[in-house]
Amino acid sequence: MAEIQQQADSGKGGKKRAKKMSTKIDMTPMVDLAFLLLTFFMLTTTFSKPTVMQLTMPVKPKPDDPPQELKASNAFTILMGENNKIYYYEGLLADDVKPELKASSYDANGIRKTLLERRQRDPKTVVLIKPADKSNYKNMVDILDEMNITDQRKYALVDISKADEELIKTSGL
Repeated sequence: MAEIQQQADSGKGGKKRAKKMSTKIDMTPMVDLAFLLLTFFMLTTTFSKPTVMQLTMPVKPKPDDPPQELKASNAFTILMGENNKIYYYEGLLADDVKPELKASSYDANGIRKTLLERRQRDPKTVVLIKPADKSNYKNMVDILDEMNITDQRKYALVDISKADEELIKTSGL
C-alpha cells in the first residue's frame, strides 16, 4: 500500500514551513496481479495443433509370397527435380522405350489436373513419386498434398534411378 511519511520538526525557531511529505508506493500487489494475469492467459489459451496427414503403410509381405509386378499401363511416374521443377510420364521406364517426359507445376492447373484426368481414365492408376537428390522437402509435402486432394489411393515413394535423371537432363525442359 502507499504510505506517506512525515519528517519530524528540527526544532529550530523561525518561520514555519509546510511539512514535506514523501510518498513510497509498494509495487508488490501490482506485480502479483501481473503474474496472476499472465498465468491465467497462459493456462486458458489453446495452442495451435500441428496438422498431419494420415499415411497408410502397406503390410510387410511374407517371405514365401512372390512380389507383385506393376503393369506399365497402370503406372504414372512423377519426377521431382531441383528448383521446384516437376516432370511426369505415363508408364514405366524401359530400356528399349523412352517415354515422353512432360513438365508441369505444383498448382491446381498443373499436376493436379493431370492426376485427375489420369485417374478418370484409369482408376487402377499407381503413382510412382521419385524425388531427386536436389529436390526440396516443401515439394515433397506439396506432392503428398496433391495425392490427398485428388484422392489417389495407390502411390509409392521410390528412389530415382540414373535413367530417370538422364531422362530429365536430356529432355531440355
